[in-house]
Amino acid sequence: MSFGRLERSQGPQPMSEINMTPLVDVMLVLVAIFIITAPLLASSIKLDLPKTEAAQPGDAPKFVTVVVDRAGQAFLNDQPVAQPELAAKLLQTAQVNPDTEVQLRADAAVPYGRIVEVMGAAQKAGLNRIGFVADPTAPVAPAAAAVRKP
Repeated sequence: MSFGRLERSQGPQPMSEINMTPLVDVMLVLVAIFIITAPLLASSIKLDLPKTEAAQPGDAPKFVTVVVDRAGQAFLNDQPVAQPELAAKLLQTAQVNPDTEVQLRADAAVPYGRIVEVMGAAQKAGLNRIGFVADPTAPVAPAAAAVRKP
């Protein structure tokens, strides 16, 4: 039996270069953290404000809903109202908070003149913020590609 010499392979050589990938990953995470936290730190100014009874927190602007149905009947906050009553209630609302927004919902079949009457009542009462509420349209699907037959 002869024993031959077993060939030994050299093991893995030690790395002489620094792997930059983990370093770049850590730096990008730190940059993201600083970008997120920097605005929070800048706006946290500590103040000792003087006290007064006249300072009251402002009320958020409120809104009233005016609906005009297909027949031209007006509804204020889901309660049916006649035109003179609508004007009076809008005036009361404006006296309480002049920044109140009027959200106007009208049926598509309502004549334009009726919408103008309701808008005029709101503006005469002093409510100049009027928003028109509409339903979003259904998304239009792209046209199917035409199939050409040879």
